[in-house]
Amino acid sequence: QQIVTLTYPHVGNTGTTPEDAESDRVWSAGLVIRDLPLVASNWRNTMSLADYLKTNNVVAIAGIDTRRLTRILREKGAQNGCIMAGDNISEEAAIAAARGFPGLKGMDLAKVVSTEKAYEWRSSVWNLATDSHPTIEASELPYHVVAYDYGVKWNILRMLVERGCRVTVVPAQTPASDVLALNPDGVFLSNGPGDPEPCDYAITAIKQVLT
Repeated sequence: QQIVTLTYPHVGNTGTTPEDAESDRVWSAGLVIRDLPLVASNWRNTMSLADYLKTNNVVAIAGIDTRRLTRILREKGAQNGCIMAGDNISEEAAIAAARGFPGLKGMDLAKVVSTEKAYEWRSSVWNLATDSHPTIEASELPYHVVAYDYGVKWNILRMLVERGCRVTVVPAQTPASDVLALNPDGVFLSNGPGDPEPCDYAITAIKQVLT
């Protein structure tokens, strides 16, 4: 439901690698960039940005003055947009689709991107010596943190593990009573997309955890 734009003009010059993934899929509906380099050059590169987007069925557009676009978004807030691809591209249809989008206000995206089931996370940050994300034994993690997944990034979970935390990730709509029953040392509220206002279940749970 959200199109992402990046202000840096050259995006894709280093290609992509699955090691940099922050979720099990791409949740963005589209990507807007200034320039798409013809060559991707980096020792970690496994796939060009263009191929990565195609593989994940994400539409994108280049050649846009993204810094000007960012100023508009900063001054006027999020705007409706539409990116079309294929043989039958119509400017009128794109404008109609953009105008017909109801907007993100009141749209609960947290429960859409959240995990459906709770799971344990013990993968830590990248280790240069082993060239991998090491999995830490639970016995070596003295703290237990429950993380509410409203769209959590994997690297945030890795950083919690690096700091000695065994992490239990729970769905966005998990009641506070279920979290407190785990007797955690801490509760982490993740980042996430969209408007937080309709997430009344999250507001209720957070209040109960704090009291």
